[in-house]
Amino acid sequence: MPDQLLFAMEVTLNGLMAGVMYALVALGFVLIYKASGIFNYAQGVLALFAALTLVGIQQGQVPFAHLINAVTGGHLTHFGWTVPSVLAIILTAAVMVGLAIVIEKLVLKHLVNQAPIILFMATIGMAYFLEGFGDVMWGADIKKLDVGLPQGISETVEGLTDSIFGYGFFIDNLDIVATVVAILLVTALTLFSQYSKQGRALRAVADDHQAALSVGISLRFIWILVWSIAGFVALVAGIMWGSKSGVQFSLSLIALKALPVLMLGGFTSIPGAIIGGLIIGVGEKLFEFLAGPLIGGATENWFAYVLALIFLVFRPQGLFGEKIIERV
Repeated sequence: MPDQLLFAMEVTLNGLMAGVMYALVALGFVLIYKASGIFNYAQGVLALFAALTLVGIQQGQVPFAHLINAVTGGHLTHFGWTVPSVLAIILTAAVMVGLAIVIEKLVLKHLVNQAPIILFMATIGMAYFLEGFGDVMWGADIKKLDVGLPQGISETVEGLTDSIFGYGFFIDNLDIVATVVAILLVTALTLFSQYSKQGRALRAVADDHQAALSVGISLRFIWILVWSIAGFVALVAGIMWGSKSGVQFSLSLIALKALPVLMLGGFTSIPGAIIGGLIIGVGEKLFEFLAGPLIGGATENWFAYVLALIFLVFRPQGLFGEKIIERV
């Protein structure tokens, strides 16, 4: 088999793995949009905040240590113990649920039946607040996240592909784990959305707040539920991205990569987030491989947005999004 074809196959496989990572972030956007009909600008910051909190709990870091030391003149940094990864993840998930309750009580309940632009602006405010709050709470230095996930090149995949093609593919173990986790997560969320009572209530709230309230659906409960689930999805995305590149404040920018994923898959489709992520991941990797050398490289920075723009022109609702028709 020609070397170029083998390289293209390896690039495609790596693109699928990268697409899964994008899709994990996009899932959080889809959940919030299905419940409120708004784009949640704060989803990327939720992933950052979850990852910062997880590392802080793992390492036994004292929250607000810098602020406490500035006020008291002390040198307090850590409690002197570490927390096992599984327990730290559970505690962080509880923090994200608590954060969802606080967001609902302080922000969302005051914005019932408001215009979507008002809710969108509220998420922008929450994003900047949480980013600053995370900085004050855990510090702004780059942190290493290790929850025991396998990393490095998969020898199993390398050996298997070498025996089949005579060339070993270099696939990261962490990408394989992310793929498995994403498949399980999207399956669970799809089943929840389509077949559970809360999932049907969630779709009703997205269609019309007042109508949902009139039939006895608790808008406040649905918002707490969906923001809790979005927080959990953000935690999973934060673990994967933080394990891959470290926990730093640029982690919040992964939200920008989710935008073209949502435009392709559709803002209201959970499976669409996965399919859109895979298309973006494979597309940008293959385009860089095939066209990058001809046009100077660095095509991964803009390819996804150009592809999304094309989709907006010809299919604005995305591949799996709902086509909305309004009578005027």
